[in-house]
Amino acid sequence: MTRAVIVDTLRLASGKGKPGGALSGTHPVELLAHVLRTLVERNGVDAALVDDVIGGCVSQIGEQAVNIARTALLSAGFPESVPATTVDRQCGSSQQAAHFAAQGVIAGAYDIVIAAGVESMSRIPLGSSTIGQDAFGPGIAARYSESLVNQGISAELIAAKWKFDREALDTYSAESHRRAAEAAAAGLFDREIIPIDVTDATGETVPHAVDETVRASTTAEGLSGLKSSFFSDKYADRFPEAQWAITPGNSSPLTDGASGVLIMSEEMASKLGLTPRARFHSFSVAGDDPVFMLTAPIPATKKILAKSGLSIDDLDAYEVNEAFAPVPLAWAHEFGADPAKLNPRGGAIALGHALGSSGTRLLGTLVNHLEATGGRYGLQTMCEGGGLANATIIERI
Repeated sequence: MTRAVIVDTLRLASGKGKPGGALSGTHPVELLAHVLRTLVERNGVDAALVDDVIGGCVSQIGEQAVNIARTALLSAGFPESVPATTVDRQCGSSQQAAHFAAQGVIAGAYDIVIAAGVESMSRIPLGSSTIGQDAFGPGIAARYSESLVNQGISAELIAAKWKFDREALDTYSAESHRRAAEAAAAGLFDREIIPIDVTDATGETVPHAVDETVRASTTAEGLSGLKSSFFSDKYADRFPEAQWAITPGNSSPLTDGASGVLIMSEEMASKLGLTPRARFHSFSVAGDDPVFMLTAPIPATKKILAKSGLSIDDLDAYEVNEAFAPVPLAWAHEFGADPAKLNPRGGAIALGHALGSSGTRLLGTLVNHLEATGGRYGLQTMCEGGGLANATIIERI
């Protein structure tokens, strides 16, 4: 069977997803174009050999509309013959892109493919694509009545169900910042982050190469003073079990970013004289209760462990996206997972969650961590809007 391997992975340093953020002055097409261009140039790959570019993006509207993966590759100078498509599996969009890419290689449809993702939350605010629209329709309304809620309320429901109090959430979040800051200071992100020239507030062109969302000084005590993000009388009456413990401090920040992974067959890598860094071992995707919404990493992980024949103890690291602190905490509780292996370089609470980019960002961080520590197997999983989750197991080569 053809094996799909990861040759390289890279990303932009995160930018705060608001006006004035480091990447907010750069068009999202250019963010992704810079990643695509650098990915082939850094590995000496002729862009004409790329069979497809599969990009993830959630808010496909405005500057991120009309198939941003295609417009980005054209902006990057790829030959017009290279095709592209943009997919939306909500927060897992670029993880799904990596699945499609690797599965295409395994099936023999591709020799070389790039999986990537982008999101500019400063320029295309979250929810832009549904403003003034009914995104669900009457069938969903009839099935779930008024049960469907936003992700923040879902996070509150998870915290209540698994009995995570405010202190536990803030302690976990502070540790995410500590780990990310420590990893950055040790140069552990240097291989995955590529600098990009941006325009700063004074109009000068400067390189951006440090995650803007990491706050090294974060403490649980400091986070404890933040107010609830989602409390309202309307929800308080409907969900009396909620503790209203979700705040900006234990949630992932709005973020701008782009990332990409160069994937090919093992045979093609050998032909081009490239050294694979990891191979795709197993895949899964699962659905779960759309009211709790963010719990699907649990069934997705059960599914992939059964498919792979591996146990949780066989895994050397797990990247579980930190959309909100209760998500990885609930996941870890269900599997008895080792806290030291969970998001060992910090997670999205610190590093940011640029929606469409996060899947390939997590994948790259996982590859680099396995290499640095000599680990063999790594798991990546992330919650996605609508009660979905992807899971991926990779094996370091």
